[in-house]
Amino acid sequence: MSGRKLLRAAIATAAIVAICVPCFPQVLHAQSSAADWEKAAGGKMSFDVASVKPNKSGPPPSGDKVNSNFSLGPDDSHSANGGLFSATNLPLANYIGFAYKLTGNQTRSLGSQLPKSINSERFDIQAHASANTTKDQMRLMMQSLLAERFKLAAHTEKRQLPIYALVLEKPGKIGPQLRPHSDDPPCSAFTLSASARSSDGTPAACGVFLTLLDTQRAHTSARNVTLNLIAGSLPFAGMGSFDRVVVDRTGLSGNFDFTLEYTPEGAPAPNVQADEPGLTFLEALKDQLGLKLESTIGSVDVLLVDHIEEPSPN
Repeated sequence: MSGRKLLRAAIATAAIVAICVPCFPQVLHAQSSAADWEKAAGGKMSFDVASVKPNKSGPPPSGDKVNSNFSLGPDDSHSANGGLFSATNLPLANYIGFAYKLTGNQTRSLGSQLPKSINSERFDIQAHASANTTKDQMRLMMQSLLAERFKLAAHTEKRQLPIYALVLEKPGKIGPQLRPHSDDPPCSAFTLSASARSSDGTPAACGVFLTLLDTQRAHTSARNVTLNLIAGSLPFAGMGSFDRVVVDRTGLSGNFDFTLEYTPEGAPAPNVQADEPGLTFLEALKDQLGLKLESTIGSVDVLLVDHIEEPSPN
């Protein structure tokens, strides 16, 4: 993988089975409460037709391909696809996370709840809806599909858990690479390709959070995003194993553009001079964005699985 940059997958951003980080480009948006987004999307609905098949080929090589035709995280980025949902070789947790608009840490917490026989399996899901179906409506359709084929029943509870609060390193001051949003250049349509980035490395599409990764450096950037989104994205952005929700407590309102360059956890030592070491993620967070994490306790939405079974035949 030397010398080759790739789109690193993940999404989705603010709370707790092993989510397949390289399965889809990282695109994240702030999450509204389940009741709000479900109500706005229109309530319970189903796909016109759907197929669920076990995939026995094993996990794909890391970063080799995109496993879905659009991001499955809690974002709203969704290019026109004629109402097609197509995803291959993904753990069931990814589909549950998509259906319930879960963030990365929320999805991870499912691992301990799913039966080992199901948690270790991967599935291909192909489904069709009307061409004008929104992403949130597809989530509701996925909820119905999971309930029908896997007999999935789940509910959400609020719990007091250890969290990290995202705060300003210095009161009233942001870092040089965190800037109030500017629509110059104007936002373009979202795409899953590297063309989603403008010449300075930030996404050309607004509201999109992307990470480019090579063997020595990670470059994470977004345009027109809130601090709530940035907080929620941190578990994916080079933090490695991350077992806490990150909550925005910066007090900053409005939308921002940012770029962040750091050495990913576990990456080989970069070929740079001794006096130019690569910054760790937390160091870059402070130096480039003027932000830091503080350990505390907070209220977290947790999805609890009440019942699930092996999938029924198509």
